[in-house]
Amino acid sequence: MTRTVVASATKEIIIGFDQPFCVIGERINPTGRKKLAAEMVEGNFETVKADALAQVAAGATMLDINAGVTAVNPNETEPPLLVKTLEIVQGLTDIPLSIDSSVTEAIKAGLETAKGRPLVNSVTGEEEKLEAILPLIKKYDVPVVAISNDETGISEDPDVRFAVAKKIVERAADFGIPAHDIVVDPLVMPIGAMGTAGLQVFKLLRRLRDELKVNTTCGLSNVSFGLPHRHGINAGFIPMVIGAGMTSAIMNPCRPQEMEAVRAANVLNGTDPNCQEWIMTYRDHKPAAAGATAAPAEGGASSGGRRRGGRAARLSAG
Repeated sequence: MTRTVVASATKEIIIGFDQPFCVIGERINPTGRKKLAAEMVEGNFETVKADALAQVAAGATMLDINAGVTAVNPNETEPPLLVKTLEIVQGLTDIPLSIDSSVTEAIKAGLETAKGRPLVNSVTGEEEKLEAILPLIKKYDVPVVAISNDETGISEDPDVRFAVAKKIVERAADFGIPAHDIVVDPLVMPIGAMGTAGLQVFKLLRRLRDELKVNTTCGLSNVSFGLPHRHGINAGFIPMVIGAGMTSAIMNPCRPQEMEAVRAANVLNGTDPNCQEWIMTYRDHKPAAAGATAAPAEGGASSGGRRRGGRAARLSAG
């Protein structure tokens, strides 16, 4: 059984087919959040701290840490800002972290700073990226997210995306990196723009599980991009991708509807033994008043709507 081990200084978690779904909190990401970006540039990390604590309290398994505040001189500005953000979050929580950047120097600086065994987000199938990132993955003995696009961009053909994922797994093996340390992002397309996007990703996930035997992740809110009431779509998507074999997602754990779907899927998938987590979470639950809706969080960048290089492979803000 494929198991990807991720750890902080004191806490280890396992991403795997026989494990509870891994929720990677997306909120510490300035993409699409002008206020957060401005604060981080000014050295104000109060929102970062609040988002870290809120996501942990809501049930995040891990936290994704992104400091890509600007496209101007990212090789100079991003590494020190990412280091500072990692240090602050590590001082607040002991859950494992994901180092999220398309800037090689920022990833290297993050790996020198992060405690334990962080997840690196990410590498693509582009040769330049493979040659830059995979040696770091081997040197620091950490797992990496492999995004299924390459020099040709993002293919709408799921068979092409599978071939790119297979290429990354094989190239990683050339560096001595085992398949269980590759977490593939098959790239979820917006269902509003491509009506077959759901069917495509379900088929692709089964192939990744059965043929490559790798763990998987995605920017969850990509699927609902451009649609009204996005969180209803996201919540419906969660148990379906889990059933197809997805083992983690970069998402907003502060959305109760989506976290309920995760916990329910864990119960039904047999990864919440005796329904213990469900019972502990909801035994005193009182339904919201009829018609009540949660206020949208500011910006809400998913692993999604990003950015440069590998991160640009993801399509939306959540």
